Amino acid sequence: MKILTYNAISLFSGAMGLDLGIEKAGFDIKVCVEMDKLAAKTIQENSNIPVINKDINKVSTEEILQTAGLSREEVFLVVGGPPCQAFSTAGNRKGLEDFRGNVISNYLRVIKEIQPQFFIMENVRGILSTEMKYVPDEFEEYKDIVNLKGSVVYFLTKEFEKYGYSISFTLFNSANYGVPQKRERVIIFGHKGERIPLPSPTHSSTGDETGNKWVSFSEAIQGLDPDKHDYIELSERMKHYLAFLSGGQYWKHLPEDIVQEAMGKSYFLGGGKTGFYRRLSYDKPSPTLVTSPSMPATMLAHPEELRPLSVQEYARIQQFPDHWKFQGSIMNIYKQIGNAVPVGLGYMAGKTIMDFYKGDYDKTREKTNKIPYSRYKNCSDFEFLPIFEKEIEKNKLSIETNEQIELDLIL
Repeated sequence: MKILTYNAISLFSGAMGLDLGIEKAGFDIKVCVEMDKLAAKTIQENSNIPVINKDINKVSTEEILQTAGLSREEVFLVVGGPPCQAFSTAGNRKGLEDFRGNVISNYLRVIKEIQPQFFIMENVRGILSTEMKYVPDEFEEYKDIVNLKGSVVYFLTKEFEKYGYSISFTLFNSANYGVPQKRERVIIFGHKGERIPLPSPTHSSTGDETGNKWVSFSEAIQGLDPDKHDYIELSERMKHYLAFLSGGQYWKHLPEDIVQEAMGKSYFLGGGKTGFYRRLSYDKPSPTLVTSPSMPATMLAHPEELRPLSVQEYARIQQFPDHWKFQGSIMNIYKQIGNAVPVGLGYMAGKTIMDFYKGDYDKTREKTNKIPYSRYKNCSDFEFLPIFEKEIEKNKLSIETNEQIELDLIL
């Protein structure tokens, strides 16, 4: 059957950052599933897309298709970023019911029941190290990967393969794709056919390798009305110490005689603590946006002014259009924007699918890629999976050795 429209279903839609990028790439989103009431209102305020405002655990695949006005055969793409969860030991008490209640399991369920040609699953970097703490008897084949770092991604890959999908994934630095933010996210591509090669970066820190330099904070906020900035005021204490710093600096750049006073008990904590009194730099991309830029340990302050980034600046960094109207309080708006996928990263993911489908892509791009997808190693499927399978073998050997020792002791 020839595809006349590129119909897409969005799960865990949030404020639609990923979806706006998917639409920009040429897809037609027919339904959004989002349990947060204010995020759902944001979608309704800005689009005509029907929204299922419920917990996905309580949403059947039939309801999703009916609301979208589509048959299974008409769904070209499913997209979504389910919150990253371990399959916890709580499952020992609730068994398969608990396992299926996990939101990632529900993403799997929808893919299995709809069988779209393509899917995109987005997640945080932590999913690459998240462990499965438990599997019910129905998934006994995975008992050898329980408690291994990265077992959730391995489980997902193998389950998707069962449904007939080829999988590719890596950790992408958003700045490498024209986003004014160094935000790192895992994107998994699935196709009912051959594996999709990962897209090469279009931007780099210097621009030498790609021809395009990273987009800076100053470029992102260009043209914003200086008199229209909504934000939560910092405390007078925070403002006092922030005044000692300029763009690109943080607590370590405070005068030596006030550093300990400014940091208080946090001064003695381990780690770099780079979020304390952190000002953005005009000429670099923003750090990863958080759900509140005014918290002491995750501050995102303006390069010059004594304030955190405004919601308007937040929206620009995440590449939402200026006309996008977020619903809720300022705190909730920060949360919606901070939790979103940058529109540019969504566009990259959608364009990867569209170009692949149309045959308009470089099949050798992974081999000829000039810069890493992110700052971390072994995050791509062709690196990650072989390494993980070696860990499985080590784990099996360790279990067998321990069992033999226990047997010898008994005898």
